[in-house]
Amino acid sequence: MQHLDEIADTIRQSFDAHTAVRDQALSQARTLTRHCAHAIRAIHRDERDQAQEQLAAAKELVVSLRETLTEYPSVYYAGYTQDALKEYVEAMVFYGLSADDDLPSHLDLKVEENTYLKGLSESVGEMRRRILDILRHGYSEEVERLLSHMDDIYAVLVTMDYPDAVTGGLRRLTDICRGIIERTRGDITISLRQERLEASLRQVERRLDAYDPNSVE
Repeated sequence: MQHLDEIADTIRQSFDAHTAVRDQALSQARTLTRHCAHAIRAIHRDERDQAQEQLAAAKELVVSLRETLTEYPSVYYAGYTQDALKEYVEAMVFYGLSADDDLPSHLDLKVEENTYLKGLSESVGEMRRRILDILRHGYSEEVERLLSHMDDIYAVLVTMDYPDAVTGGLRRLTDICRGIIERTRGDITISLRQERLEASLRQVERRLDAYDPNSVE
């Protein structure tokens, strides 16, 4: 059975290496998610330099994960790795669209197609949040621009009618995306009506202030 011991030693060495790579990937995935969260928060605060710094650090981790896990596809395609990459896509897409820059593709970001689409769908939620922040200070054309991007994203997602085994559960995210857009459109409509009503009331107030009863014969 000496030969069996040699086989077992070889397997253990392989498992040890695999476990070490997995542990490192888990740590990098958590750090990547944290950088993306910080970047998104900075975007909402209009801290563009801080967002760029966080996204640059995130990009380094994405490159490291892709290079390190070349020989360990089971780790690269594991849920925790792809979820972190999805967060990276969301942050990069949100950064680009909020700044009215070009939309990065899955090739630009070096991520899988289904991971890209899931990150794209989740960026819709961040754009809704930004729209609501803008509406707090009054309606603007920026609201319409972001809503247009949300509509465009949904129009693409709804055409990805493939099995969940291929898209990684994109259909559920697409349904969520539709609900977010519908609620956002309703919020915009209410805000516009309120703004128009307030404008009308101010106009009436100005007329009342200018009214001089002594001028009536």
